[in-house]
Amino acid sequence: MVEVKGSAVVTLPEFVEKKYPHLYESWLNSLSPDSQKILRNKAIVSSWLPLEHALSEPLRKLCELASKGKMDAAWESGIFSAEKALTGIYKVFVKFGSPQFIISRAGSIIQMYYKGIEISIAETTPKSVILHITKFEKPDSYVEYRIGGWMTKALEISGCKNVKTLITKDIAKGDKVTEYVMSWT
Repeated sequence: MVEVKGSAVVTLPEFVEKKYPHLYESWLNSLSPDSQKILRNKAIVSSWLPLEHALSEPLRKLCELASKGKMDAAWESGIFSAEKALTGIYKVFVKFGSPQFIISRAGSIIQMYYKGIEISIAETTPKSVILHITKFEKPDSYVEYRIGGWMTKALEISGCKNVKTLITKDIAKGDKVTEYVMSWT
C-alpha cells in the first residue's frame, strides 16, 4: 500500500483555502467521507495515511474544479508544500546545501514523505538533473505533478535560478519510470 506522511498532507487544505478560497467548501464537500475525515484532521502530521484518500483523490478533485482537469493545481500545491516545509524546520538543510547535495538526497527525502515510491538520479550535471520515479505501487499523475512542483521549489529555495522542470515520462501512463528533467541557471 502506498502511504503519505501527514506532514505532506496538512498543507493541501491550507493551499486550497489560500489559493482558491471560493472553491474551498465545494472542493472539500466533493470528496469521499474517507478523504474528508483525513483533511479535516489537523493532528495527522506524524501519521502515515493511504495515498488514495489523503492526496490522490483530493488532488484530482482540486484539478477538476480549479484547472479544468489540467495538472496546474497539483503542481502549485507541491510548490506550496515545499515552501512550508523548507522555510521552516528544514530551512538550514536547503539554504546551506548545494543543489547537488539536495539532489543526492532525493531518494531519502522521498522516503520521508512517501512509502511505496522510490526515486533515483538518472543523470546529473552542475546545472541539470534527470530524476526517475522507479517504483510507484499505485501510480498517480496528480501526485507525480505535486512531487515535481515540490522538487522545483526545493531547488529554487536552495538558490537555483530559472528552474525548469519537465515530466517527459509517466509511470501512470504506462512508461517504465516517471522522468523529471530539471535544469537551472
